[in-house]
Amino acid sequence: MNRRLGWFEPLPQATDLPVLRPAAERRAPWSPAELWSGLPRIRLRAWHGLALGLVFTLSAGFAEAQTGAGRPSVVATLIKWTPLLFSGFLFNIAISALAMAGGTATGVFLGLGQIARLTPVRAVAWLVTHFFRNAPWLVLLFFCMYLLPFQFTVFGTTVPLPDWVKATFGLALPVMANVAEIVRGAVQSIPSAQWESAAALAFTRRQIIWMIILPQGMKRMLPPWMNLYAILAMDTVLASIVGVNEVMTLTGDALGAESRPELLLPFYSYILIWFFLYCYPIALWTTRLERRFAVDR
Repeated sequence: MNRRLGWFEPLPQATDLPVLRPAAERRAPWSPAELWSGLPRIRLRAWHGLALGLVFTLSAGFAEAQTGAGRPSVVATLIKWTPLLFSGFLFNIAISALAMAGGTATGVFLGLGQIARLTPVRAVAWLVTHFFRNAPWLVLLFFCMYLLPFQFTVFGTTVPLPDWVKATFGLALPVMANVAEIVRGAVQSIPSAQWESAAALAFTRRQIIWMIILPQGMKRMLPPWMNLYAILAMDTVLASIVGVNEVMTLTGDALGAESRPELLLPFYSYILIWFFLYCYPIALWTTRLERRFAVDR
């Protein structure tokens, strides 16, 4: 009611009800790599690094204000522990590289198995892919840590199986499943005319896949593959939960040795900056490759 004019004004009626948009419309903003692989792309920006630097600076200043007399400064403490922490960080990178290599080698064949002509092969490949793709990474790590033996015997020689090898194998399982989806999506995204033209030239199915389809799909697989590696590199810190001496484990040991609670945030933000500096170039390169290899579907 408009009191000043003395007449009733109808209330606006809500006619636009919330509805669920079609799947194609919801996925329109996604990149082709996300559509083919089903993985969200890591969208790191430069301001993320600036924000991390600001958090580190503020936490270090706050910790410095709490530092008692006679104790070394926060910066001096970080410098003292940096060589040890950096060795653990290199161990994280080594684990990610080995897990990515092993997962990629097996994931290619698992992805091709999903498009095999034999129904049992397709069914087994589909089941294995979706089981390991949807299983939590931490659960797979515990699965490998407790079910794999601590040592095995080969021709009378006892070979130990370290924890970091088990953790690498546990991380390679979800990588294998995601690489399988990347390969399957890239192969199926190749136009059917390529298959038909190759078949008309009397190529066998194996020759079509290895000589024609996979080389064309390589540029489509590379961006999501790099994105998956960035995710894996950040998830290697899960190995600390199962006792692997990587950067997070060493950070906890350093904090325990210092017995200074105020160093908690500076130390962990310091490590977080390292991961950002390592993954940010990968994210930039992935974006550039997506633009360079953009194709119309």
